[in-house]
Amino acid sequence: MLHDTVPPMDDTPLNPNDAESRPSSDEGGGGAAPAVDAAAREREDLNNRLLRTAADFDNYRKRVERERREWSDAAAIDVIRDVLPAIDDLERALAAARSGESGGAQDAALRKGIELIHQKLMDVLKRRGVEPIVALGANFDPNLHEAIGSEPAAGRRDDEVIAELQRGYKLRDRLIRPATVKVAKA
Repeated sequence: MLHDTVPPMDDTPLNPNDAESRPSSDEGGGGAAPAVDAAAREREDLNNRLLRTAADFDNYRKRVERERREWSDAAAIDVIRDVLPAIDDLERALAAARSGESGGAQDAALRKGIELIHQKLMDVLKRRGVEPIVALGANFDPNLHEAIGSEPAAGRRDDEVIAELQRGYKLRDRLIRPATVKVAKA
C-alpha cells in the first residue's frame, strides 16, 4: 500500500523555474510539472495584484492629501475675504493721512498706529500663505486683474496697468480676489 501513495523517486530538481530539467507529462512525471507551473503562475498573479494594490493605495493617499489641502485652502479663503475689506480701509486711511496737510504730532501718531495695524494684518496673511498681487506696471492679466477702465497714457505700453484701485490677493496659486485696475490704452 505504501507504494501507491509515495511518488517514484527520480533525479528531478525541485526548482519550479528550471523547466528544462523537469520531466514532461509524457515522461511519466506523475503530473507534478503542471501543478508547479500553476503554482508559479498563481504566485506571479498574486505578486502583480499586490503591486497594483500598493500603487492604488499610494495614489489614494496622495489624492486624499491634495483634497485635504484644497478644503483647508477653501476655508482659509472665506476668512481672508472677510479680513480684506478691513485692510482696504486701513490702506485708504494711510493714503489720506499721507496726503493730509496738517502735520501735527497727533496726525503722525495716528498714522503710525494705522501703519502698525496694517503691518500686523499683512504679517498674518503672509504667514498663512497669502500674497498681494503686484499689479502696477505689469501687463494686464485677466486671470489676476479686473479692469474697470482704460485711459490713453503717453509713454506706457498697451494694456499696462497704470492704476491699482483695489489690491488683489492670492493664496499660493489660487486667486482670492483679483486686483481692480485701470489699464493704458495706446
